Amino acid sequence: MRLGTENELLRTIFNKAKKAPKRVVFPEANNFNILKAAQIALHEGIAKPILLGNTENIQRLVAENELDLEGAEIIDIRSEAERERRTRYADILCTKLGRKGLVHKEAVEKMFDRNYFAATMVEAGDADAFISGYATRYFETLNIAEKVIGKEEGMETLVGMNIVMTKKGPLFFADTTVNSEPTEESLINTTLSAARALKSFNMEPVMAMVSYSNFGSVRKGSPVKVNKAITKLHEEHPELSVDGEMQLNFALDKNLRDKTFAFNKLKGKDVNTLIFPNLSSGNIAYKLMQDLGDSENIGPIILGTAKPFHVVPMGCTVRELINMTAIAVVDAQG
Repeated sequence: MRLGTENELLRTIFNKAKKAPKRVVFPEANNFNILKAAQIALHEGIAKPILLGNTENIQRLVAENELDLEGAEIIDIRSEAERERRTRYADILCTKLGRKGLVHKEAVEKMFDRNYFAATMVEAGDADAFISGYATRYFETLNIAEKVIGKEEGMETLVGMNIVMTKKGPLFFADTTVNSEPTEESLINTTLSAARALKSFNMEPVMAMVSYSNFGSVRKGSPVKVNKAITKLHEEHPELSVDGEMQLNFALDKNLRDKTFAFNKLKGKDVNTLIFPNLSSGNIAYKLMQDLGDSENIGPIILGTAKPFHVVPMGCTVRELINMTAIAVVDAQG
């Protein structure tokens, strides 16, 4: 069973994942959709699943649904057998967060929380990526992962990026889930992180920083930040195909853009990445595309992490989970 691989982008991601499958930990393995996605990842050679949860409950779900998870590791984090590992992980957490007020007793208690345990597995190098959020609130899960694993060096903030599959090909939207009021620097981080992600998917990023104004026509509010970010990107990363700020119609219509603004640096190119001036506009835009445009959506993909972790939408489908698993593996390969 192959989910979503008919699409060229997904086919590229899946093929890359299969070349070097990584250990992906699923802390919410007491849910059928998680187990089904883990089975597909295992059988397709996309990932090496690690399942956290009560062993008896997982085995019962496997038997009741006639699943085959032979070869997947199952860890009951509350069991006596995991006491030593809980202590070791608590030590790691204290080393990381001790100067932020965490004491060892609290760290030990947090190791009975599967999201903390899974995130620390990745931090400790016992897993390569972790995927959660199916049964927990998005920002709660993101907060745990960010505290334990953290941001990539030089990143002001994490970035959420969604991929919207359109008739003309995939469109990448950032930031859609994390950074509510970005600074000039975080807009630059968002752009660079999205560019790296596209290159890891074997795509050349062509990026428009969108706003309600065009190339400095409005000298107040969010367009000013975007304009400053573009100026800095052009100075420090001249190799990047990025321009703005521009209105959405000019971003998506290259003929209109080139005719109206002949000086633009994207001349003749179709934009595949939209960088939004704030979280509200990015989140609304991708959800409009998803709900009104009848477009498949992948993500949010978390960019800018020190080590790979991804937070899926609550109650997402098996298809969404397996797509995110393949993306997490490619992320870990990088």
